[in-house]
Amino acid sequence: MEHIHLPHKYDKISLSIILLSVLVFTLETVPELRHYHGLFKTLEVVFVAIFTAEYLFRVWRTPRRKDFIFSFYGLVDLLSIIPFYFSLGFADLRWVRILRVIRVFRIFKLGRYVTAIDRLILAVQQVKAELLVFSLMSFVLMYLSAVGIYFFEREAQPEHFKSIVHALWFAAVTLTTVGYGDVFPITTGGRFFTELILMLGLGLISVPSGLLASSFTKVFRREKRDGRRRRARSGGTGRRTRRAAPALHRSTGLPGGGGSAARSGTSRRGGPRSSHAA
Repeated sequence: MEHIHLPHKYDKISLSIILLSVLVFTLETVPELRHYHGLFKTLEVVFVAIFTAEYLFRVWRTPRRKDFIFSFYGLVDLLSIIPFYFSLGFADLRWVRILRVIRVFRIFKLGRYVTAIDRLILAVQQVKAELLVFSLMSFVLMYLSAVGIYFFEREAQPEHFKSIVHALWFAAVTLTTVGYGDVFPITTGGRFFTELILMLGLGLISVPSGLLASSFTKVFRREKRDGRRRRARSGGTGRRTRRAAPALHRSTGLPGGGGSAARSGTSRRGGPRSSHAA
């Protein structure tokens, strides 16, 4: 994932602008605030100008422009501004409304400034194979649940369970333990089967949660271990430097290796005395 780091002060400013743009996007949908439409439009132009400048700056700064443009945050930056420019060329207001909805992608820009999201992405990547297999099994289980409840309830409630396709809604809300209450079984077999689905649904939720929690813990521990190693290497380098300094002084005769220099000087001064004595 390509990251282009901007000055730390700009991080706080950018975070504020992102949150403010999301707030304006939300307030635009409030009917009672329609008389502020002009203000919202002006703020939108300001936001787009800032986000456009930021996007162009990041493209210019990165040494691998193509990698950044097609990275996750590169696409988020582009999607946060492109609806505004596209809406300028369409007269059909329906197209404008559809394109303006894409502005909600700006909220993903917050991920660039939250390191915990990077940890979460790494955690998902570590267990992506397990999550994929589990997702496929979940769809199979949901389909089997729809088939079972269809055969139990199709005669008692033909208006709700017309087909297996109609029964999929009941299977989905039951397996996820949501249970809206708009559709429910009335036969004895259907109720017993629904209880079985509910028990499976509880396990269905706990398995991916456990996988992600375990993976996230491993990522966090690895970061702490790497941090300790970096600090240990940094401290070891400092100690080696301090130890090497006296040796350098001794070998060069510079001040600081006093003991060695003194011995060397005594030996040089004592040389003639030794020769005279001989």
